Amino acid sequence: MTYKRLRKRSLTIAGHRTSIALEPEFWEALEEISQERKIALSRLVAEADEGRGETSLSSQLRLLALAHYRQRNPS
Repeated sequence: MTYKRLRKRSLTIAGHRTSIALEPEFWEALEEISQERKIALSRLVAEADEGRGETSLSSQLRLLALAHYRQRNPS
């Protein structure tokens, strides 16, 4: 199994800068979701941040991408 390196990005969320590290495939998925919703990637991340509770932001973003694709292709 080959492990991909995490890609770190810095975004402004709720008026402050934060860095998030995700696998490149998750960044691609989040960019696609933001384009479909016609919102900026930073807005998508901010929405995920608002509803995450105790979950880390990076985990919340992975779950958001997973839920998006599961809704698109239900089993």
